Amino acid sequence: MSQLERKIQNEHLDWLAAESIYIIREVIAQASRPAMLFSGGKDSIVMFHLARKAFRFGNRPIQLPFPLLHIDTGHNYPEVIAFRDEIVAQTGVQLIVEYVEDSIARGSVKLRKATDSRNAAQATTLLEAIEKHEFDALMGGARRDEEKARAKERIFSFRDEFGQWDPKAQRPELWNLYNARIAKGENMRVFPISNWTELDIWQYIAREELALPSIYYAHEREVVQKQGLLVPVTPLTPKGPEDVSQTLSVRFRTVGDISCTCPVLSDADTPEAIIAETAIAEITERGATRMDDQTSEASMERRKKEGYF
Repeated sequence: MSQLERKIQNEHLDWLAAESIYIIREVIAQASRPAMLFSGGKDSIVMFHLARKAFRFGNRPIQLPFPLLHIDTGHNYPEVIAFRDEIVAQTGVQLIVEYVEDSIARGSVKLRKATDSRNAAQATTLLEAIEKHEFDALMGGARRDEEKARAKERIFSFRDEFGQWDPKAQRPELWNLYNARIAKGENMRVFPISNWTELDIWQYIAREELALPSIYYAHEREVVQKQGLLVPVTPLTPKGPEDVSQTLSVRFRTVGDISCTCPVLSDADTPEAIIAETAIAEITERGATRMDDQTSEASMERRKKEGYF
């Protein structure tokens, strides 16, 4: 590929990156105690990279004016947690980790059994973390192309004193004017990469040569096919007595809890190969891989109204 062709294909990334950096800086200008949600997934890695660009001044060490926050469900893929810790060690950024397990111990989260999905339960832990650390704005890596409930969300998403999202109570966003004013107890969730698509994310990863957890690339994994999804065989999702497992070449399009995130068939082991696959994909990454979003048409919207990010 010639330099001209690469420049033409990547020009839109400059615009998207500039918009995201502007939004991140706007959060710092308006919020008194912001934080950035960081899981070690591809979207939060891109957002973190943009934040470091936003506050880079010459050759000085980069100091972010906010901490990273991770809500650890205890059901994360170990490759992702190891990568998260590696990023923190490399950059020296402050990372705050709050655990769903602690919420279970306090009794604020109740599960039927230990192997139940904790994806929805992390909303409670997130609200407890907001109260504990007095955060008034949280930046997250959600994108509008992921799911229809995301598509109607503002970039600056207002949440009431109960952490709930009401689509009818959102503020207009005219031009590049954002209103982050809140009363005590209320909260803003801000999505700097809201206008990016999955394809944009992978093009940016390829251009900037960003490192990712290995499970985003093709690898061999034992899976069981259930309801059109490839469920990985793990201690949390064991093979049933009647299940037939296969070892296939797969990769993860999105990374969440082991109990609700499935890989897809793929032999793409480079960003360029994944870009080629993504360009012809007909199902969104959440639609193709997330069991928690397939329980009903309104799964995501219901979770957001309960405080989910």
